[in-house]
Amino acid sequence: MQFFKVKTVEETWALIDERIPAIGETEVRELAEALHYIVASPITAKENVPSFDRSTVDGYAVRAKDTYGSSESMPGFLQVVGEVKMGEVPAVEVIQGTAVYVPTGGMLPKGSDSVMMIEHCEDVDSLLNTYKQTAPGENVIRAGEDIREGEILLNRGTKLRPQELGALASLGVTHLTVYKKLKVGYLSSGDEIVPFQTSKLRDGQIRDINYLTIAGMANEWDVDVVYGGIVRDDLIEFRNKARDLYDQVDCLILSGGSSVGAKDYTADVIQSLGEPGLFVHGISIKPGKPTILAQANGKPIIGLPGHPASAMVIFKLFGERILRKRKGEILESRLERIFAKITKNIPSSMGRADYVRVRLFEKEGEWWAEPIIGKSGIITTLVKSDGIVEISSEKEGVSQGEAVPVIPTR
Repeated sequence: MQFFKVKTVEETWALIDERIPAIGETEVRELAEALHYIVASPITAKENVPSFDRSTVDGYAVRAKDTYGSSESMPGFLQVVGEVKMGEVPAVEVIQGTAVYVPTGGMLPKGSDSVMMIEHCEDVDSLLNTYKQTAPGENVIRAGEDIREGEILLNRGTKLRPQELGALASLGVTHLTVYKKLKVGYLSSGDEIVPFQTSKLRDGQIRDINYLTIAGMANEWDVDVVYGGIVRDDLIEFRNKARDLYDQVDCLILSGGSSVGAKDYTADVIQSLGEPGLFVHGISIKPGKPTILAQANGKPIIGLPGHPASAMVIFKLFGERILRKRKGEILESRLERIFAKITKNIPSSMGRADYVRVRLFEKEGEWWAEPIIGKSGIITTLVKSDGIVEISSEKEGVSQGEAVPVIPTR
């Protein structure tokens, strides 16, 4: 079997980073409706957070130097002259020899520079016994210490998680500009493929399970999927259906027909959609060597292998990055990895990256990875697995007990 433009895994990742553009279209969304969207322009803080010096504990606002030398055996003494009410500006000032009670989050009264935790002191009829000395700034957050006015809080390309929404809410942000939600199209090909709802198969038929698995993965990455159905192994029909779907979406996914057999039309169909066309046809990887990546008039196109396990592995390794890049997300790393010890030897070929499905389990405080061996067409290997062990192209396999990188899939 001959392939052209075969790339290594590393070359493929580099080409994705170089060639896949952000969707470009933006919209203004309410903050409460922006979870998992991608920030389209930098967000600058227009005020300090917090806007005032505040206590991080329940305790007494003091001048740190008034507590120097205090200990359990030789406490100091300060006069309690009032307390801070939450949400109010303190009406009292801390001067030499005095202290003011302040709750967690309360505003620091004028004259104080630290807070002594209530665990380290005792109020006896408004005479505060101090059993520990404090340092200036102890148990205090200064105005602007969390977020400073004029600071860039979020850069373009940041994915909005719950913590980003909270930070924006603290600044009073109610609306922001984000990239529109990505829409991808999915089209299955093959004379043998029938809808997954088919109750009884005829000999040689296969249900379209790839649609549900690939669409499900895309949905988990907050991407909408348009199902283009199933197309027969007919070049003209395939071309027409692919073109119709391509015009509706921001990225096109084609399943099956990515090899170079007599009826493998995916490469020809992709080339007909626009320039510059294919930039990867074949990756030095197992499973999933007959993978196609392309770009037509700015839109990425992914040609997945037909075998279910191969398709899912390839989509996790490369499809996720393509979709996240297309969404406008700025990515600093590739795929999350954990390390686990392998339970048995796994041979591999130099010059080809191998990705082996594994079950993860914990034993005596360490993570172990048990290979789940099966051919690329067997979907249950992924059902049983928790991750994929990565064996780089520079290695001739891994040995039992060796710590290996695992890409989690659960």
